[in-house]
Amino acid sequence: MQPLGPGRRLPFARAVVGVLVAARLVAPAAAARVAATDRSERTFTLGAGQSLGVAMSVGSLRVTGEAGRRDVRVDITRHAPSTVALAMMPIVVTASADGPRLTVTQTADGADPALRTEVVVTAPLDAALEPLSVAEGRIDLRGLRGRVRARVARGPIAADDVGGILRLETTIGSVEVTRAVLDARGLLRLRAFNGDVRLSLALPLRDTRVMALALNGTVTSAVPLALKDGWGPRWGEATVGRPDRVVSLDVVTGAIRIDAPPAP
Repeated sequence: MQPLGPGRRLPFARAVVGVLVAARLVAPAAAARVAATDRSERTFTLGAGQSLGVAMSVGSLRVTGEAGRRDVRVDITRHAPSTVALAMMPIVVTASADGPRLTVTQTADGADPALRTEVVVTAPLDAALEPLSVAEGRIDLRGLRGRVRARVARGPIAADDVGGILRLETTIGSVEVTRAVLDARGLLRLRAFNGDVRLSLALPLRDTRVMALALNGTVTSAVPLALKDGWGPRWGEATVGRPDRVVSLDVVTGAIRIDAPPAP
């Protein structure tokens, strides 16, 4: 083959082949960088005394109670930088005597914000949902009247139109509960280590014991409390009627606020 002299060009066919070969070499690497989304669904039926547990590394968990529903539907959406990266947050379901447990946690105890999960749970109003945990993200609850125990390590918890037995806790973040209903023998246990706790009741209090503790913060309440708000921790308590129901709120560093309609 005659060598190319000055000013001569590669034949067109050879140029095309070169481009195609280069494209083949680049394609796998480029595909690995394309963002990936995976959606799936699980359905569970809880037996007597059983609960559904959900554990996540990074993302959001939304739980809604639905009247007349018998089973629990869980919709899972995973987001990752690539299809390969989806394998770093596997969906695992295990069965136990206490009920099904669903985990979408990152391998090697990872907490990469690029690997994110959105879980939406639709459950019977009186379902038992515990434990619910998110390492980094948020939990939203709505329309529940059963037993719920939820915790976020870094992020907020918000609940609306809820009752039953609720234990909600954050390490860094806030806990906000609106339109709370205290059922007979109900319990609201709200805790934040570094953040605020806000409770808004749907109805005036009756037959309830209220306790609020802020180790390093403030306590403000529309419900009359016997307050210790001098030096040191702030502490408030009251018993309205019989102590059949319990409201217990505490923060390490933050503010507590209780709102309620006035008693008739």
